[in-house]
Amino acid sequence: MDQSYLPSVIKQFEYYKSLGDKTIAQLSFNDLQKEFAQDSNSVAIIVKHLVGNMLSRWTNFLTEDGEKVWRQRDDEFNDDFKSKDELLANWNKGWDCLFIALKPLKSSDLDKAVYIRNQGHSLTEAINRQMMHYAYHVGQIVFIGKFIKGAKWQSLSIAKGQSKIYNTDKFQQDKRRTHFTDEL
Repeated sequence: MDQSYLPSVIKQFEYYKSLGDKTIAQLSFNDLQKEFAQDSNSVAIIVKHLVGNMLSRWTNFLTEDGEKVWRQRDDEFNDDFKSKDELLANWNKGWDCLFIALKPLKSSDLDKAVYIRNQGHSLTEAINRQMMHYAYHVGQIVFIGKFIKGAKWQSLSIAKGQSKIYNTDKFQQDKRRTHFTDEL
């Protein structure tokens, strides 16, 4: 595990970012701001929350608590983006912070203790915690995007009714060891 864990989690984070990227690309700025019920979150609000979380968790994460005193979490649920470009710049800023923090890590770092709200985690536990949190919210982004686009949605995975064709192609290939995202 020590040799494959960090490259695998980086690929997983890249995959979740790509799902968000591909969804956001399909939506207009108005689409990104749509809220479907009172107290529900638009894609824009989810993006703002993810960015706030990423900046807090990954800035100086080995030496400072992951819940920074400068983070204003409650404000993350107010959409104040002025444009899609601003939203995308923030989205990328959050992911850049994460990747800048993760890419230099070595397997010997995985047992280091990091803290989130004074709760200690091994680095492995903290990475897993954040990956699941981001996957949860990216899934919401994709769901909302698909809901908004309806029949005009461009599938991000195997399209409905295409499983047999997809599997036939996969099983015609030789067995090999790769990460599932290598072919995306």
